[in-house]
Amino acid sequence: MSITTIGYLGIGVMGQGMVPNLVKAGYEVRAYNRTPAKAEVMRAHGAQVVTTVTEAVQGADLVMYCLSNDDAVEQLVWGDGGVLASVSPGQVVVDTSTVHPELSLREYQAFAERGVAFLDAPVFGSRNEAAGGGLWIVVGGDEAVFAQVQPVLEVLSETLHYMGGPAKGASMKLVGNLVVAMQLEALGEAMVMAQKAGLDPRAVLGVLHVTDFKSPIFDGVGAALVARDFGVHFALKHMLKDANLIARFAQDLNSPIPAAAAVRETIKGAVNQGWGEENASALIKMLELQGATEVKA
Repeated sequence: MSITTIGYLGIGVMGQGMVPNLVKAGYEVRAYNRTPAKAEVMRAHGAQVVTTVTEAVQGADLVMYCLSNDDAVEQLVWGDGGVLASVSPGQVVVDTSTVHPELSLREYQAFAERGVAFLDAPVFGSRNEAAGGGLWIVVGGDEAVFAQVQPVLEVLSETLHYMGGPAKGASMKLVGNLVVAMQLEALGEAMVMAQKAGLDPRAVLGVLHVTDFKSPIFDGVGAALVARDFGVHFALKHMLKDANLIARFAQDLNSPIPAAAAVRETIKGAVNQGWGEENASALIKMLELQGATEVKA
């Protein structure tokens, strides 16, 4: 199967980066968004802008979407005039959203009943990685279908990881997001303690940058924290959504997540303080509030 035409649904933070890269790579992209103005921006990047899901999907070799939560995916796929009502046998659908693995499995089964192949391919990375084609993509589904779609996903990614059958990509995404949340919590707790101990936070970050427990998250978020920059790359409200998914998934598996459960409470507290629209790193503000201090140079 040769992929030349892509129907891309959902022009949010991630779509705004991915669609231009697909166009640059030579694909004909039909861009759709529920709020038309967001899709309209893609016209300047060479995408064809359409006003219905059906226009985006019918005749496309590949259909892709990246949405904010499970409810949005449910509505797009199963809703009136949605993807399921518009696809035809032989097409391929790829969901790059972060959703519960159970939903990914339902998508796989629903599309299979219509003779349509499906991959769950959620992405690690945010605005900058999407724009730069530097996402890290984890994929679940039939391996032969992955091989067909791989050239498209390579345009969007720094690395690709085939994780196994249906819903394995979605499962890996929640495993990875658990680690991200724990790293943010660890950084926040450490920087608040350092501030209260009278250490220069910039010097602390200098140590964290060279040790055997260094992390790109410590470098990037740490520097932004000291600069009091909570500009959105990935909103805290979405991290809370993911933390809730992780909690539900762990419950399904009877898998212990005591530390992640504590981090989830930090995130909830920060969202309840009104910081949900800020970057995910704003969870550290909750630790600062509890510690009666502010990390700053």
